[in-house]
Parts: sequence; structure tokens; C-alpha cells
Amino acid sequence: MKPNRLAGEQSLYLRQHAANPVDWYAWGNEAFEVAREQDRPIFLSIGYATCHWCHVMAHESFENDEVAGLLNRAFVAVKVDREERPDVDAVYMTVCQMMTGHGGWPLTVVLTPDLEPFFAGTYFPRTSRGGRIGMLELLPRIESLWRDRREDVDESAASITEALRTAMSTPEGEAAGMSEVATARRTLEARFDREHGGFGGAPKFPSPHTLTFLLRVWERSGDAAALDMATTTLHAMRRGGIHDQLGGGFHRYSTDAEWRLPHFEKMLYDQAMIALAYTEAWQATGDDAFAVTVRRTLDYVLGDLCDAAGGFHSAEDADSEGEEGKYYVWTESELAAALPDDDDLELAIEAFGVEPEGNFRDEATGRRSGANVLLLAKDPAGLAGKRGESREQAAERIETIRRRLLEVRAERVRPERDDKILADWNGLAIAALARAGRVFEEPRYADAASRAADFIHSALRTPEGRPLHRWRAGDAAIPALADDMAFVAWGMIELYETTYEPRWLERALERLDELIERFEAPGGGFFQTAADVEATLVRVQESSDGALPSANSVASLTLLRAARLAGRADLEAAARRTLQALGGRVSGSPAGHTAFLQAALFEAGPTAEVVVTGPADGPATRRLLAPLRHGFHPRTVTLLRPSDDAEAAEILARLAPFTKTMQVADGVATAYLCRDHTCEFPRTDPAALEGALEEV
Repeated sequence: MKPNRLAGEQSLYLRQHAANPVDWYAWGNEAFEVAREQDRPIFLSIGYATCHWCHVMAHESFENDEVAGLLNRAFVAVKVDREERPDVDAVYMTVCQMMTGHGGWPLTVVLTPDLEPFFAGTYFPRTSRGGRIGMLELLPRIESLWRDRREDVDESAASITEALRTAMSTPEGEAAGMSEVATARRTLEARFDREHGGFGGAPKFPSPHTLTFLLRVWERSGDAAALDMATTTLHAMRRGGIHDQLGGGFHRYSTDAEWRLPHFEKMLYDQAMIALAYTEAWQATGDDAFAVTVRRTLDYVLGDLCDAAGGFHSAEDADSEGEEGKYYVWTESELAAALPDDDDLELAIEAFGVEPEGNFRDEATGRRSGANVLLLAKDPAGLAGKRGESREQAAERIETIRRRLLEVRAERVRPERDDKILADWNGLAIAALARAGRVFEEPRYADAASRAADFIHSALRTPEGRPLHRWRAGDAAIPALADDMAFVAWGMIELYETTYEPRWLERALERLDELIERFEAPGGGFFQTAADVEATLVRVQESSDGALPSANSVASLTLLRAARLAGRADLEAAARRTLQALGGRVSGSPAGHTAFLQAALFEAGPTAEVVVTGPADGPATRRLLAPLRHGFHPRTVTLLRPSDDAEAAEILARLAPFTKTMQVADGVATAYLCRDHTCEFPRTDPAALEGALEEV
């Protein structure tokens, strides 16, 4: 069969449908013009390359000639990769949630040629079953409705569009602040699963920005319960099957309430945000288990998601050989073949929670398959002594077993990797790697973050210098969204505070200036698309934090941090306009805005700026920087004015003029701590600086 027009697209998700008998179009004017000329409804299907149920619907329906015939006869069929076009997805996912009360992918929406929706749903089987209408019944009904009741369709589409515009509007309210922080914290405590960690029941998503919010609540107020909710959840996640115990990194979510049985896809943004949460938890507690988890997560990113060009790939699929999780699960006989030593096998079965009948239940049927998801059922302390071993000896044996099983697993058919590089997700990865490089003094993480940031800065832009959203195989495309601008700026701020190379601060400030210029709404906050880019049906301004923090959440906090770093009141004013403009939304659902509220916590203060001046790599300078690197000080920003690099000091003075007069005291590396727009006397003693930081 001749491939359809999706064969020429860069998106892996679209190319996965290139052999379908469906006459697919990509989202764009070509499809819209055909729909208008032929007066056909648009059948819009939105998903992504590593989506398990997207694969199921494709195999059941879009590869079926009968379904394809119905689509080709009466519709203009359009495929959208939600990761390439999150702006399109945001509009029509909101429609689906309004019309059905739920959402998810695959997302199915039927539109008029003017892109107004009149039908929405998610997954549809080929034939009706389980109370869910099938495509073979659904498509003829919509075709008949379009042909015989057109006035009703048009009226319904107009009404839904108007309701969408109302839903997308920003209600008036007070600026988000400490009242919303307190409400969010109470809501989370009420939903907290004290036995298993996390919030609510199955399925459970990591939601790392909720955990970093709780860590900030604890840091500001000493709220021990907030710290306990965060650390209990992080420990449960690292021990569970949601954490790849062999290869590192985290799967998308847990299908049960105990973090044991995952949905197996791995997303770059999850690795980044989860690594940030574990890094901050280590800063807060010093628990080495958190540090180990950070390293395994970021080593997975560097080993399996890193592109030779410097950026990071988007995701790995849940499926291999047409079966979800096949790459990751083990039967007892497979373990026995991999571990011929009986003592090793016994230890692996006990340590990793292996059951003879299997601990893994199929997500769709709930049936045991005989396969096991490896989870940390017992840590080395619980296994020590049984074989006359110390905790250290048990840990060493488990690590040897882990490496052996990883070698055997590498011989399996690996899940497909989505190798596109997205600016926003890479911004998160840059932030996580830079932060971990700083906190754990691991140069290879900082180096990887720098390579990725250079790549995003140079490769993902037009010849005129406008930032772009997606790169794949040498092709950069799609105008940058607010997420790209804010997330990359965040990553570059983290890189600056890790390397103290002024170019990262300069590039972050350039991104933020462009974000304000091209994306800011008249009343404050940021639209998802730029003012000079063709918009979707409505121009989206997101505030709530879902799988990812919203652009407005990240922008608010990054603007505040950049304002302190550069001494720029205009950036602080833009952040405050965002907190004010979206405060009405936040007050309606504080617990749904935990990343946004981190900006409110920062804005509420007190905050501090620390300028260290001295030789960049001098031992006295490093000693002064140590408490800033290792301690958890989320309301403090740090600059380094190198006394041995006149060019870097000059650039920094241009970007942050208030640093110009700060010199070493008596020839010794010196720290200047500034609070409430007032700088205190200079300090040269690291212990004195650390004590002052504890008072911020």
C-alpha cells in the first residue's frame, strides 16, 4: 500500500500512521481548505508516539480498511502529535473535558471546517463493546448528523465554542499568595496516602512539583508534616515498580496505589522533574537514598535519551514487540536463567519482590501474566544477616545482580524511542542536570546541561533568530510556545548558578524579555502562543499544573529569580502581574497550582541575593559557595564575580550592575549577602555565611 501524506512528516507519531489506509492530513491549512471546499467535518485525532492506547486504537481502527473507508468517504482526517502541538491539544482537550467530564489520549474530536468542535471523546474501539460505541457505528452516525441536521450541528458547535472561550477566560481575583499556599497544603494533607505515599488512590502520578512545593512549605515554616508527605512519597516511589530498578529512571505512572505496577512509558520531562524533586529532598534531609535515585535517573537520561547533537530525546514507548512492558518484566524462569547461582537467584527473588505466579497484572484485563515487575521489596538492611552478610555486603551483591540482569535485558527488543527534541522538555532536563551537577559536584551533569543548552540556543531557532519548539534529524520547526521560552530560561538560570558563566544568565534574560514582549496577555500572565503567530480556535493561557508545570508557573518563578539576579524591577513586575492576573484561577483550585504557588512563596519572601567575589576556582571561593550549593535555600539566588577574569566580571556587571562595586576584602574571597534591597557587611567565613543563610 502506498504511504499516505504523513510519511513526509518529522513527528514519529505521525509517521507511525503513514501506512494507514486512512487519508490522513497533518494539522494545517491544506486540511482546512479541503474541509471547506468539500464541506466535510474534520475528524481530529490527537496522541503521541509512546501512548499505549493510541497504538491500540491505531491497530484496531486506523489500520482497518472498513473504518478507513468511512473516514475517507465523509471526513477530512487530521492527525496531531500533542507533543509537537500542545497548543492545539490544550484547546481540544479542554473541549473534551467540558463535554464528557474526562480527557486523555488518544483524543478524538470532530470539528466543522471552521475548527469549531461538536463531538469529543477519547478512545473508541472498532466495534461497540462494554458500553463504548465503536468507530463502525459512530462514524456513520456523525456523517448522518452532518448531512441531515446541519443547522443543529452548527448551532451546537457555536455554543460549544462560546463555552470554550468562557472557560478559557481569566476570572478576576486577588493575587495568589499565602492564603492559597495554606489551602493547597491542607488539601494535600487530606488526600495524602499515609501508608503508600502520594495523594489519592490509583492510578498515581508522580507530580514532582507537588513534592517540591511541600519541601518549600517546610523550608519556610518548619512544617514537619509537609516534609514527611514529600519524603514518604519519594521513598515509596523509588522502591516501587514505577522506578526502573535496573536501568534507572521512572515510568509514567503507577496503575495501583502502591507504586508497584507501572504504565511503562518513560518521558523526558518526568525524569527531569523527578530528579529535581529528589535533589531538593537530599538538600533538605541529607538522605543518601535520594542522591542515589537522582544519579540513576540522570544516568538513564544521559545513557538512553541523549542525542549525539547535544539535546535529549522525548520518550521511550511502553510497548515492545506489541506488548506493554515486555522489555521490563521477568518471569521466575527468566531470572533463573540469568542468575544460575542459587544464592543470587534467591536474593533477587526476595529483594525484588518476585512471585511465582507473577506480580504484574495486565492494565486492561487485570489478569496475572506470570511476569514480575521488579521493585525494591526489601532494601539491603532488611536482607543483611540472613546469609551472615553485613548491610554493605548485601548491597554490593544486589548491585552485582542488578548489573547482570541489566546485561541480559539489553539483549531484548527495546521499546521504540521518540527521538524528537523539544525545547521545553530539554529546558527541564537542563535545569535538573545543572542543579544535580551543582549540588552533588558532578561535572558530567553540568557538562551535559551546557551541551544541551548550547544546542537548543543554536539549533532551535529560525535564521532570523526566533526560537523554535521542535528539532529532529536536522529539521527545526514550529514557533516556540510560552513553555519553550519559560522552561529554557529556567534551565539557563540553573546553569548560571552552577557554572557562573555569564552567557547563561544573559541568554536567560533574553528569553524572558522575549516572553514578555511576545506572549504576555494585556492583563498579565502569558498566552501559550505568541501574538504574531497564527492562533488556534482560542488563545490559551494555562495556569494549572498537570503532568508538567504550566508555562505561567515556571515563568513566574523564573522571572522573580532573574529579577533578583539581575536587579531588574521590570522582571519582578511581570511576575507580579502574572500572580495577580491568574489569582482567581488559583484560588478556585490551589492544590492544582502547586508549581504556580512556588512563585507565590518566593514572592512572599524573605529572599536573599548572595554575591561571591574571588578567584573562580580558588579554594576559598569554593568554600564560600559550598553552603549555597549543598543547602536547601529556595529563596536565595547566587552570583559569582570572578576576581581573576576581568571579561566575565565586566559582562556580569553589565547584566547585574549592582555587583560592580563588590570586591574581595583584604585579598580574600568574599560573600555579600543582600536582603530586602540592603546588602549586609561582607563575609569571608563560610560558617558565618551558612549561619546567615539559615536566617533568610
